[in-house]
Parts: sequence; structure tokens; C-alpha cells
Amino acid sequence: MFALFQTIDLALNIYTWILIGSAVFSWLYAFNVINSSNQFVNSVGTFLYNVTEPVLKPIRRFLPNLGGIDISPIILLLIIFFLRTLLWTTVYPLVA
Repeated sequence: MFALFQTIDLALNIYTWILIGSAVFSWLYAFNVINSSNQFVNSVGTFLYNVTEPVLKPIRRFLPNLGGIDISPIILLLIIFFLRTLLWTTVYPLVA
């Protein structure tokens, strides 16, 4: 059972880093720091968008318009932090 909880925790941790990478990538892309016509950069951007957008889109529907500032990744990071804490402090002790 411990292995299952560690695997879920690892998956949430990896997704956290993908989310942070997506946010940094979007800033670099917006400020024209990276070459958007490069095929590798374009494929990395497409991957990050496809992995994070299905989770961020429902969160954006509930957030008010903040004038171009997207705080949905921060909200999602807080949700992931809550789930990881809930997993180890509440669910795991009940099961173990």
C-alpha cells in the first residue's frame, strides 16, 4: 500500500514541476526570449500546453477576469499541495 501512495505522490510532484515549467515557458514565449520558430521549442511548448491545459481550463472558468493575469497555475499548485498533504496526513494513516 505504501508503494501506491508513493507513486501517487511522485506523479503529483512531477505534475507540479511540469506546471512550473509550463508557466516559465509561457513567460519566455510571451517576452520573445525563446525562438518560437524553432521546431524543438515549438514541440516542447505544445507538449506543455497539452499536458496542463485540460486541468487549467476548468479552473479558469471560475476565476474572475484579472486583466490578463492568469493565476490558475497558482490555484492548481495549491490544490496539488492540499492533495499531497491530505494523502499523507489523513488517508495513508487510515489505510496503513
